[in-house]
Amino acid sequence: MDATKPLAKAAVPAKPKPSNQKHGFKLNEFIVYPAHGVGQITGVEIQEVAGFSLELFVVSFIKDKMTLKVPTSKVVNVGMRKLAETNVVDKALSTLSGRARVKRTMWSRRAQEYEAKINSGDLVTIAEVVRDLYRSDTQPEQSYSERQLYEAALDRMAREIAAVRKLIDSEALKLIESFLQKGPRRGQKTDAEAAEDGDAEEDVDRAA
Repeated sequence: MDATKPLAKAAVPAKPKPSNQKHGFKLNEFIVYPAHGVGQITGVEIQEVAGFSLELFVVSFIKDKMTLKVPTSKVVNVGMRKLAETNVVDKALSTLSGRARVKRTMWSRRAQEYEAKINSGDLVTIAEVVRDLYRSDTQPEQSYSERQLYEAALDRMAREIAAVRKLIDSEALKLIESFLQKGPRRGQKTDAEAAEDGDAEEDVDRAA
């Protein structure tokens, strides 16, 4: 054997290209986090916690000037999701034009239910809160607490619609307002609708 002959180098397997997606999400993607609404994934970090490596999504909520770090393995548990599909946005908008319904319970209990709906992260459910708490110019004004909940729901809905439809927030708000104004006129509830509602709910009709 010729000692001067160089040995053949072992083939080095090609390194797989890093995936642009982690757990179904990708960098710079806009997402919805139930308790805070629309945010953007601005990075992925690895942190050492109790001797273990923990992978985290860095989610930025620019309007709120807030950053949240979410374990990538917990995105399902915390309810983090992609932006709503177009058909879901359409359903949420059409929900705004429906008849508002308010349960005959104490306001404190209803307020808790509204807050839970707002933080559900479900766009259609949030639209129901916007619809139920909306007041036209010809209706009595909202109470302070009603107004706070209404504005919270409206903001969540507008931000997601703006992100999905590539609008600015003011355009999304105008779109929502246009659907709210299509709501039924006062006193036009049919007998069939009244029978369906029963005693559990009462209608809050809107004047056109």
